[in-house]
Formats: sequence, C-alpha cells, structure tokens
Amino acid sequence: MTETDTPRPPDDPFLAVVVPAALAGERVDRGVAMVSGCTRSEASDLIAAGDVWLDGVVVAKASQRLDTDGVLILAVDPHREPEPLRADGSVEFEVVYSDDDIIVIDKPAGLVVHPGPGHQGSTLVHGLLARFPDLDPERGDVVGEAHRPGLVHRLDRGTSGLMVVARTPDAHADLVEQLSTHAVERVYTALVWGHPAHDHAIIDAPVGRSRRNPLRMTVAIDGRPARTHVTVDERFDSPWDTALLTCELETGRTHQIRVHLDSIGHAVVGDDLYGPRRGSVRLDRPFLHARRLEFVHPDTGESVAFESPLPPDLRSVLDGLVPVEPG
Repeated sequence: MTETDTPRPPDDPFLAVVVPAALAGERVDRGVAMVSGCTRSEASDLIAAGDVWLDGVVVAKASQRLDTDGVLILAVDPHREPEPLRADGSVEFEVVYSDDDIIVIDKPAGLVVHPGPGHQGSTLVHGLLARFPDLDPERGDVVGEAHRPGLVHRLDRGTSGLMVVARTPDAHADLVEQLSTHAVERVYTALVWGHPAHDHAIIDAPVGRSRRNPLRMTVAIDGRPARTHVTVDERFDSPWDTALLTCELETGRTHQIRVHLDSIGHAVVGDDLYGPRRGSVRLDRPFLHARRLEFVHPDTGESVAFESPLPPDLRSVLDGLVPVEPG
C-alpha cells in the first residue's frame, strides 16, 4: 500500500470527539459506545468495518486502549436502526424554485441541514419532508441517503443562502456528478477582518480535520484538495479594517471558505470557531452567504441560475462600515 492509499479519516464523519479524562485507559469499543450511545456490539461492528479512527489511524482492535486528549472519530452512525425521520412543518425556509426534479431553497442562518450527533432536533431535512412528502424514504424511492434524502451538498449551520435538493434518484446522481466535476457554480459573499494584499487570489490548499480540535478543519498536507477563488469587492477602514469578498468554490470541503480565509490571515467576521472574538460586532454567526448557484438542470440539460440577496442581519453590519477613501 502506498502512502496515498493509506486510509484517512473522513472529512464529514458521524462523530468526532476528544477523549475525555474519564475514558483514559478504557477499551476503544467501550469508549465508542459511551460517546455515541450505541451498544458494545454495535461499537465492535463499527471497529471491525474499519470505521473508527484514533488520532488519525484506523483502530484495528476493539481492545485497544484510549488516551486522554486523543481524537476519536466515527465515520458512520454505529446504530443499526437510526431514528426515522419525521416531517416538521414548523421548520422555516424559503423555496426559491421547485419542479418534479429539483428544489432550490434559500436556507436561513441557524438552521441545521440534517440531523447528526450534535443536533437531533428539527432540521432542514425535516422541513423538506413536510413540504415535499415524496422525499420520504418510506413513501417511495430513496433519493440519495435515507437519513439525508435529497441532499447533494450542505451549508454550515451559520451560513445562509442557496442550496439545491434532488427529488428523484436520477436527479440526485446527476447533481452529485456535476459537483464532483466542479460544474456547479457556487458563489459566496464574505466579510473578513483586515485588508487582503491582492484584489484577486486563488487559495489552493488541502483541507482536513484538525487533530487538536475535531470540531475544526484546517489546512493540512494530508487533507483533501481544495481551491477557493477570491475577489476583493470593497475595503473598509471604520469602525474596523475589513473587506467584502466574493468567494467561488472550485471544490466543496467542510468549512472550506472559512478555513481558507483564516489560513491567509483574514478570518470571516463573526466566525468564533476560526476567527478572533470581537464583541463589538453585533453578529451571532459568520458573515458568509451563498448568494449565487448555477448548474445544469438534470432533466432539461439547460443551465439554470439563482440569486439570493444579502440577509438583513448581514446587510445591517455592512451598512455600518465606512469604505476606504480612494487614493
């Protein structure tokens, strides 16, 4: 096996945790069961399938012992019978467009896209099932993954903007292929701290999960390839040095824009996970909005494009900034 063939932890695991002191010295199978709530048998099956990592290495034996502060990663849900999805009509989001094949939505900030270990309450998926019952795996064909019906890509909880959802297996396969070949145009607006040195840049840096903090991604030599195209639209010098950027994804890794911008010293304003904490900014989420989405319609073969205006909370922050005087 070559170095590039060596298995590595997934970028989007079911669960990633730092081993607490209380579990130091415990067997890995017991630790997996305790942090995920699954049975020891389910934990053992997950380990046997090669879906458990400890500090970036696949766990080979269930009897292996845990160390304090080690990073334990579960690639998939160890529970044999995941909780069934239930439609929830109270979930609020805007449907920008829909037909028999696709749904384009404008996701509000704060809405989680799908259930996971960090959030088992109502999500966008639950809301989609209420408005589009045909997506329910129990009513017909499974579109994509049963626990994420229709989803072909995601937005972070704090990111607002456009997403496309598939309504049929064929549409799902087509859109996934377009994403994998970088044929989908995804354009974001971001406000960052400081003034980038260049008006145009391509950030080409692999992104992987941080071994120090499993909640964070980072630029890592063994990460997955990632490219972000960045253009400075406007610079501001009051009340803070900031810049408004257009970011276009060539790839779509977890937290890609946030990680890439932080890696060049210009973290997204409002991003407490990657950027500096500044209480003077009245924003409880990253200033990041997916404003444009363009792709080929999976049925008609025609290019379709959608735009989303900047939400009021972001607009309010932008209106309070003073542009740099020319010259």
